[in-house]
Formats: sequence, C-alpha cells, structure tokens
Amino acid sequence: MAPLTTAEEVPLPPRRPGPAHPYDVLRNRDYLLYLVGRLIAVLGQQMAVVAVGWELYDRTGSALSLGLVGLTQMLPMLLFTLPAGHVADNYDRRQIILGTTAVMALAGLGLALVSAMHAPVTWIYVCLFLAGVGRTFHWPASASFLPHLVPRELFSRAVTWNSSTFHLACVVGPAAGGALLAWANQPAVVYAVYAAAHLLCFALVATIAPRPSGRRPEPFTLRSLVAGFQFVFHQRVLLGVITLDLFAVLLGGATALLPIFARDILRVGPSGLGLLQTAMPLGAVACALVLAHRPPLQRAGRAMLTAVAVFGLATLMFGFSSWFWLSFLLLVTCGAADNISVVVRHTLVQLLTPDEKRGRVSAVNSLFIGTSNELGGFRAGTVAHWLGPALGNSIPTGAILSVVTGGLGTLLAVLVVACVWPEVRRYGRLDA
Repeated sequence: MAPLTTAEEVPLPPRRPGPAHPYDVLRNRDYLLYLVGRLIAVLGQQMAVVAVGWELYDRTGSALSLGLVGLTQMLPMLLFTLPAGHVADNYDRRQIILGTTAVMALAGLGLALVSAMHAPVTWIYVCLFLAGVGRTFHWPASASFLPHLVPRELFSRAVTWNSSTFHLACVVGPAAGGALLAWANQPAVVYAVYAAAHLLCFALVATIAPRPSGRRPEPFTLRSLVAGFQFVFHQRVLLGVITLDLFAVLLGGATALLPIFARDILRVGPSGLGLLQTAMPLGAVACALVLAHRPPLQRAGRAMLTAVAVFGLATLMFGFSSWFWLSFLLLVTCGAADNISVVVRHTLVQLLTPDEKRGRVSAVNSLFIGTSNELGGFRAGTVAHWLGPALGNSIPTGAILSVVTGGLGTLLAVLVVACVWPEVRRYGRLDA
C-alpha cells in the first residue's frame, strides 16, 4: 500500500449544473464498477453464510458451534477497527480495497479446502476470522473511497443504490446459496463461488482509475487511533444519528427471534421462517428504489427520526401480531424504515467528515453499528430466555415480551435523541 504524499485535502468531485436524474450516478463508470463489484462480493458472502451454518451444524450437531460463528466474526472488529480506520486515512484506499478483497478471496479458498478435505472444524473458524479481518479493514476504506467517485449532489443517491444492492444481495444470496448447496451437496462448491465472487470484485475495482489523495501519513499513535472517536463526539449531528441508529439496532431488532415466532407463535414452519427472513431486505430494497427516484431528502434529520420511530412502532406491533401476513408486512415496514436511517446516517458520516478523517470516522461508525447488531441479537435472546420463565410463562411469551420491550425502547430512544440533540431534527438537505 502506497502512503499518501502531500498535505492537500481531496474534496468530493465538483458539483454539476442542473437537476440530477435518478440514474445519473449509474452513468459514472467508476462508481458503476464499484457498485457491481460490491454486489457480486456481497452475493458470494451471503451464499457462504448458508453453507457455513449448514456444514458446522451437520458436522458437530451443536448449537454452540453456530453461536461461535458470530463471536469469530465480531472479534476482528473489536481488535482491528481503530487500526483499520488509521490505515484507511493514511494509505491509498483503492489499494486497501484490492488487498482486503484478495484476503477475503483467500479465506474462501481456505474454507473450500477445509470442507473438501474434511479437516477439523477449527480451521473453519480460522478462515472465518481471516475473512473478518479483511472485512474490518475493507469497510472504512470502502466507505471513505466512495465520496471520491461521485459529485456531492449525487452522493446520497450513490448511498441509496449501495443500500439497495446490498439488501438485494441479502435476499438473493441465501436462496442461491441454499439452492447451490442442495444441488451440489458439497459446501466446498459454495465456498469456491464465494472466493470467485471476491476475485471478480477485485478485477472490477482494479479497473477503477486511481484516486491519489495527497496527504502525508500520520504516525501510528494512540492520538491518531482515537481521532475518529474525538471527531464524532465533537460533531453533535454525527453523534446524534449514530447514537439513534445504535439503540434502534440494539433494542428494536426482532430477527434473532424469528425462529421462535415462526414455529411457536405464527406456526408457519421453516417455509414461513424463510419468508420472514426475507421481509426486511425486501422492504429495504423497495424503499431504496423509491428514494433513488426522488430528490434528496429535504429534512433529513426529521426523516431519520420519523423512520426510526416507525421502525420501533412496527417492531412493537410485530410482537403482538399472531397473523402471519400482518407480521410479514410489519417486517417489510421495518426494513423500509431502517433503510432511510441507513441512507441518512451513512451520507452524513461521509459529508460532514473531512477527507483526512473519513476512514477513522467510518471505522467508528462500523464498530458501533456492527457490534450493536451482534449485541442486539444477544439482548433479544437473553431477554426471551429469562423473562418468560421468570414470569411463570413459556419461551414464546418471553420472545413476545422481548420484542415488545425492544420496540418501546426504540421509541424512547427517538425521544431522547430528539431532545438531547436538537441539531438532528433540524438538519436539512442531504445534498447541501
């Protein structure tokens, strides 16, 4: 990775005259290469998730082996997020993306070999840890590279298209992975596709024109590592939106408990569970397509607060619902509302952060949101496990109480953020 060489800050590309068309950003060659490469890589990753879960449970018969997958993937984030942000701000981000994509391809090849040779499952966790390290360094570099590809007035649309392709991959990837696994009956084949997807992503990103950024690298010091945290805590708008999203994910997520709802509450079995798991990504894709065809949000702060409130309310109603299709529609609503929050948060993180700190601030953002996803599932499961029996009821009752209290907690978080950070509700246009 080549260090950056001058002290000049590289801004977003200049504005273009005239109103922006919804598809203008897709006419940008470099952005389109970035978007397609990202879509292919996420598809491969989602396919591999199915194969990993299937193989571990098939070989061990242990639920703990599945729980260790989340822990293995969270550890690199806890260990390396701050160094990853420092690296993204001090070295060529395009080269970092290429290097980390190659690391994830190598991890996929490792998984394929371990599976084909029926090696000890410990090696599966080693490969997952390696892939987690690659993703941890990839995320801040990729997020902070995006503002160099598109002009400022198109940036929120670029984020919207990123979100829609990500959620589309979350819908298609698991289904494709399951179908391929059923056809080949060999997880190694799915892992090979995962590796090939990242190699194809590597090839596409490699054709993007280099963006020399021109800053002298900072020394690797504690002060440099925590610069992202310091910037977020001094930028009240950023701190408010990150806090809001963090607590929405931590408190409001019902996805970890969907197997309980599908089997014991809605009584729809595995096929119904599959539909419930696709509901939120479908809502997110639909919302992203709507946002892509509308002008950038005029009152972004209010839109985010409203979206998170809708997310909390829909979660609350999902907890009480005993009709499958109502529950499905409520999860679709959660996905749509969450997508608005994601677009606003990610756009503000990039536009309000100077280029020399974008990597570290993006790393802080990914650390907060990534760990809250894992902790949110843990919170939901723990509350369901203890609350139902503690009140003399069953685990399904505990699951309902867990989701309902999470929805109420999300609504409370919206009120707290709106009062403590009034700058959030007053924030205006995303393209301003």
